[in-house]
Amino acid sequence: MRGLSEARTSIAPGGRQSGLFALLDAIESRLEKERDQLALWLPVALGFGVASWFALASRSSWIAFLLVGTALALVSLVFGWAMRVFRGVGMFALVAVIGCALIWARAELMDTETLQRPVASRFAAEIVSVEHLPTRETVRLLVRTPSDPDLPYQFRVNIDEGAAPDGLQAGAWVSLNARLMPPPRAAVPGAYDFSERAWFEGIGATGRAWGDVEIVRAAPAESWRGWLEDRRARLAEHISDRVGGGQGAIAATLATGDRGRIAEEDAEAMRRSGLAHLLAISGLHVTAVIGVTMLLMLKLLALSPKLALNAPLILIAAGAGAAAGLGYTVFTGAEVPTVRACVAAMLVLVGVAMGRDAITLRLVATGALVVLIFWPETLVGPSFQLSFAAVTAIIALHEHPRAKRLLSRRDEAWVKKIGRFALGLLLTGLVVEVALMPIALFHFNKAGLYGALANIIAIPLTTFVIIPLEALALFLDIFGLGAPVWWLVGKTLGLLLDLAHGVSTTPGAVALLPAMPVAAYALMIGGGLWFCLWKTRWRIFGFAPILAGALWALLTPPADILVTGDGQHMAVRGSDGTLALLRPRAGDYVRDMFNETSGIEDEAGALDDLRSAWCSHDSCRVTLWRGGRQWRIFATRSSYYLPYQALIAECAAADIVVSDRRMPEGCVPRWLLADRTLMRETGGMAITLSSPAIRTVLEPGDDHPWRQSGQ
Repeated sequence: MRGLSEARTSIAPGGRQSGLFALLDAIESRLEKERDQLALWLPVALGFGVASWFALASRSSWIAFLLVGTALALVSLVFGWAMRVFRGVGMFALVAVIGCALIWARAELMDTETLQRPVASRFAAEIVSVEHLPTRETVRLLVRTPSDPDLPYQFRVNIDEGAAPDGLQAGAWVSLNARLMPPPRAAVPGAYDFSERAWFEGIGATGRAWGDVEIVRAAPAESWRGWLEDRRARLAEHISDRVGGGQGAIAATLATGDRGRIAEEDAEAMRRSGLAHLLAISGLHVTAVIGVTMLLMLKLLALSPKLALNAPLILIAAGAGAAAGLGYTVFTGAEVPTVRACVAAMLVLVGVAMGRDAITLRLVATGALVVLIFWPETLVGPSFQLSFAAVTAIIALHEHPRAKRLLSRRDEAWVKKIGRFALGLLLTGLVVEVALMPIALFHFNKAGLYGALANIIAIPLTTFVIIPLEALALFLDIFGLGAPVWWLVGKTLGLLLDLAHGVSTTPGAVALLPAMPVAAYALMIGGGLWFCLWKTRWRIFGFAPILAGALWALLTPPADILVTGDGQHMAVRGSDGTLALLRPRAGDYVRDMFNETSGIEDEAGALDDLRSAWCSHDSCRVTLWRGGRQWRIFATRSSYYLPYQALIAECAAADIVVSDRRMPEGCVPRWLLADRTLMRETGGMAITLSSPAIRTVLEPGDDHPWRQSGQ
């Protein structure tokens, strides 16, 4: 600060440079007041570097990011070390460089062997994991080291439940016939891209088996993974049978993490009502298990006066809770969200054992750093973003002085205590809904609007009633006495499902939005972090990027034409906002994908039914009015070749031609020819006509490894 003051006094008053130093002085003073919050920006900087690697396409841009970031860090730290603002900028740049290098190294080291083209083969392979999906009547196997040398090292294959033999366990070897495909890319811009996830999970292909499945070598008796998966499957089956119906499926999910038994209508109701987080084994479930274990341990130990007076009961209970949390995490499959929640819970328990308040934003920052260091790729997934955004928003709310005064416990009548507790749940739910809405809209194009109200009932019901009752029922089953408690579990889960279905069917329960620009989403996330991580008044500046990003997202028009990467499926947005499909017999997956990326719930119709369309068995011609002009689209939809002269005439009369085949050189539309040749380079397309623009799944020069392999 002394150096800054001396430099400022050496410059003429009122000069441009003196104004700059005054601004730096103000920022320095503000950072001095926020010095306890500065450490919270370390995971943000690391995440910024990771996100930049995903956002930038080419190796040259990654190298440029590393060089510019390193130069900025060196200049800031070397020449501006005396000032907190320059130290902060330098540290942020340095950690961002580390984040970019970390995810780049992680992606290169994965080196997933990926199938290049569809194949059908018979092979023997070792089972890595088994996932039962009863609602789909399917068993999903992750296998590796196949006997066919033309297949990738590890891939995923589905088999019919009826064809699944006994003994399907991790470590066993199976022989089967399967048709395999490269991991699918996003069909259209804004849709889910499985190829990215598959790269980081080491999955080189996906497919489906047919015919008999034979076990050629049983799982070794000492295989702990196979033993664990078998016990998990047996427990899920036991719980599902004891409770029955949709309630039994959810009960099995809460205990084992197996969501394959949940019917799609129940899962959709949970999503639309904002209660889907209850189905993912994460912070809520791990906390409930640890909390119940600690409470029981404290009560049991306190029965002994000697232990109560002389033993460190809190420390012992924290150790028992830690053991229960770790065991629960391993037993439910040790998925990344569960591991992330377990890491955070362990940090909380360490704070409790040390007698400190561990539920702080520093805890969240530490947990985020741990996850990003070991699994940097999770940053761009909805699970990471949803969970950390929710926890950050909750803690930021409860750390606010006004919220503390309003919601803190006090000596008052029990009616007021219950009211204050309900108010706290409502405010927490509202804050979480606001924090999660842009994330849900970006990843899923939909978000529940009544989740705050639904969670006021659902969270206490699940945490304090359902999970403890289920644990008690499992314990009593050891002695054959669990039936009455299982009945209670079924009734309480029935209430939860009734709540989900009731809320999900309420008019206006779900907000829908077409695929939003990544930059608009980044503005909202950046503004939200600025608002939550600072404590002084300049946090309100975070509302500016939040509002700018929200307006950008709301004003972005939906695509007028969507074309899948194979060119087979096309959806046209009619004047009433609904979609019309080129191939009306398209399956549910294609229909749902088109609806989600367009932000539409109404059932898609057929292009044949549009008044401005003319269709035959082999092709369709449709006319749209957009941006004050007429657009004519021509698309083929059969494998039969059209007469050459007629085809050339259609191309010449059309602005846009879409086809899943390679069109002849004479086919020259006025604006765009989207045939097989072009679609191989671009992938799926989203075309906007009002202000003519095209977004594609693939970008020229994209060097991300999952873009360079497969299809």
